[in-house]
Amino acid sequence: MNLDKIKKMIRNVPDFPKSGIQFKDITPILVDPEAFSFVIKAFADLIKKYQITAIVAPEARGFIFGSALAYALKLKFVPVRKIGKLPYKTYQVEYQLEYGTDKLEIHQDALTTSDRALIIDDLIATSGTIHACIALIKLTKAQIACITTLIALKEFHDQQDFGSIPFHSLIEF
Repeated sequence: MNLDKIKKMIRNVPDFPKSGIQFKDITPILVDPEAFSFVIKAFADLIKKYQITAIVAPEARGFIFGSALAYALKLKFVPVRKIGKLPYKTYQVEYQLEYGTDKLEIHQDALTTSDRALIIDDLIATSGTIHACIALIKLTKAQIACITTLIALKEFHDQQDFGSIPFHSLIEF
């Protein structure tokens, strides 16, 4: 298995969830145990130099990679959820999507000032979700060590700037 094979497994679904969007379907990777394991190991290898203590992932597809990676590396997993989904005290931020706006939240006690967080998601386009995660982590006063995604869309490269925070993707389209 290699990243070229992983890239070929990703399906392009035109006009989903709305007209003009080219959805990148990762489910063929998820149903293939060898491919899914390869991706988690690739993420683990990529981030080992950052001394991560917590993995932060937005719902829903970020949960898939984030929770598996946290389990594999024996790190805490911190879910970032849509508004109203977390039962305890939260921080909230509003953010731009490629096709609208939304709000995300994180538990106020999910991270500590000594945590070094990785933000992980399946795909990055306009960076709205990632910037929302950055804002939420900053509210907790934890450090952001690195950002990683399975897929980065090159057409939005100019919007994928996170200042001094390192950003890595395994695959580009």
